[in-house]
Amino acid sequence: MSKSSKDHTHKLHSALPLRRSTRSREPGAGMFRGVRLRLTLWYCSVLAVALVLFGAALYVGVEQVLFRSTQNYLTEHALERARQWQYAPIAPCSSMSSSPIFRRDPDPSPYNGERPAEPDPNLMVACFDQNGMLIGSVSGGQTSTAFLSNALAKKAWQTGQAVNDIVDGGGSIGPIYRCAQIITVRGSQQIVLQVGTSVAVQEDTLHILLTLLLILGMLALIGAGLGGLFLAHRALEPTRQAFTRQQRFIADASHELRTPLTLLHADADVLLRGRKHLAEEDVMLLEDIVSEVNHMATLTNRMLTLARLDAGDIDHHREHEVVYLDHVTQAVVQRVKAFAEQQEITLKIESQDSPCVIGDSSLLEQAVLVLIDNAIKYNKSGGSISILTAIRDNDALVEVRDTGVGIAPKHLPHLGERFYRVDKARSREAGGTGLGLSIAHGIAKVHNGTLTLTSVPGEGTTATLRLPQARNTSIQKPTPMETPNNVL
Repeated sequence: MSKSSKDHTHKLHSALPLRRSTRSREPGAGMFRGVRLRLTLWYCSVLAVALVLFGAALYVGVEQVLFRSTQNYLTEHALERARQWQYAPIAPCSSMSSSPIFRRDPDPSPYNGERPAEPDPNLMVACFDQNGMLIGSVSGGQTSTAFLSNALAKKAWQTGQAVNDIVDGGGSIGPIYRCAQIITVRGSQQIVLQVGTSVAVQEDTLHILLTLLLILGMLALIGAGLGGLFLAHRALEPTRQAFTRQQRFIADASHELRTPLTLLHADADVLLRGRKHLAEEDVMLLEDIVSEVNHMATLTNRMLTLARLDAGDIDHHREHEVVYLDHVTQAVVQRVKAFAEQQEITLKIESQDSPCVIGDSSLLEQAVLVLIDNAIKYNKSGGSISILTAIRDNDALVEVRDTGVGIAPKHLPHLGERFYRVDKARSREAGGTGLGLSIAHGIAKVHNGTLTLTSVPGEGTTATLRLPQARNTSIQKPTPMETPNNVL
């Protein structure tokens, strides 16, 4: 790097904070963190569903137990009132129509089951005629207007059955549990007898139970989350170690294969120089060897690049310099110009802005090369490729649009997966390995960017590399050594 370039880079470093990845250098660390988090979320989700079901069942069960005893208590008093008033000479629910309102003592044993009853101050009684009009009411203590409403009585007349509800008595009474049923008095007269009592104690009990369930449930989920992370980490440890060994093997094997492949390629080239002295079949075999060696060398280099991306070596050791994406695209176009002409493909460069990013120029050039190379290989003869560099929404982007065969929607989510190829036969013919887009995705990721693909079958594909735009605009853009024509 020249001195001016170093000064240029240093100037930007002093003005712009670098955004470095904080992921671990362990191969696949990011992937395993995601898997561990998803497993923990599954643990917590299953536990949350179980807690909700258990808590709901417990709450409903306790509620039924509490209010069933209240309902039985009120029903017993309603029947007792009905018997008292059936042949009474005075009007039901009048101030003189009833003996005091009683409460059954819970421990009658000292009196052989005949202990005198005591008035129940919480019990309220009201009577309604067939039109829902209040006939009278009796209470051992306070009476609430909410209790005297005729909505429940009308419902009892409509259904012909005993009904119940809970209303808010307000003040010191609190919630009131009401029961209403049709009874016969004075031989043939039918009225609705409505009895009720305060259930503030039961409501408080349910509120305390609900609070405890929520608190214990939250504590259980927090504990499950922490325990789930630990268990998922332990469960994934063998897989993580196997993956690490696999990535190291791929990196080592790819690195060791580069030298013999280079020697094979060189030896085959030397032999081809004397093709005049070789039989035609031998020349064809040597050309096949060169072609396959080139294919294996490309595959080896890409596997080595992916292994380094997984290990984080590229992320931690890549350059952090000023990179102008229009210069990158121009350099890549110069490299593929001959190949495009051979395929009768027209390359068009469009530069709306001069997007500037912080990154490694060689890596970014490799990513752009993958996109343009794919656009050429899977294009139609006589087609065209447009390479656009621009700034959108404060992001720098490179957009490669071709007029090729396009990609079916079902394949788009899988593009970028390693060794995934839409048309394996055609990919093999074009020299595709199914690793190019994986590398481009990895390079975009280490630069805190994204790579997206959209396609219309039969019309073409658009690949968009979006990267964070450098915000320092005071740095003078260097002049490229050679700028190609807009159309090549």
